[in-house]
Amino acid sequence: MTPAARSCIRPPARWLLGAALALLSGLGLSQPARADLRLCNTTDSRVGVSLGYRDAAGWVTEGWWNLASRGCETLLRGDLSARFYYIYAVDYDRGGDWSGRSLMCTRDREFTIRGVEDCLARGFDRSGYFEIDTGEQKSWTVQLTDPGRPAAPGLPGAGAPNR
Repeated sequence: MTPAARSCIRPPARWLLGAALALLSGLGLSQPARADLRLCNTTDSRVGVSLGYRDAAGWVTEGWWNLASRGCETLLRGDLSARFYYIYAVDYDRGGDWSGRSLMCTRDREFTIRGVEDCLARGFDRSGYFEIDTGEQKSWTVQLTDPGRPAAPGLPGAGAPNR
């Protein structure tokens, strides 16, 4: 047998070890997949994002995540526990917002606000959030897009900002 032919033959112990490692990784014993709620800003502007959701104690709104142009941010880490989440975002550079009909509390600076009732009476602003239906998936990514630009294939888009 030539030296080149011998280098292609593996000793049985090495082959069994390689097969065992391949089998174990196929059984899911490798790194677990990350399950998060992420938001990607596909626009040319800087964007501020706030999030509304219901937890065991009731409604919560949180903000602000500041996303650079073409940047992504994880809003919630871990498996999603609800089907519906709510987003309100503002375009810092060109004005306008991504909003909807679900009224929740916000404020100008960083916040975590419990409850969605009587926002103005409690000293907060009231903003319209748009609904995200995750279909009870454990992980979800939302994209904010510029006018006339569709979301990336396979990812739900929030459409263009209201200007």
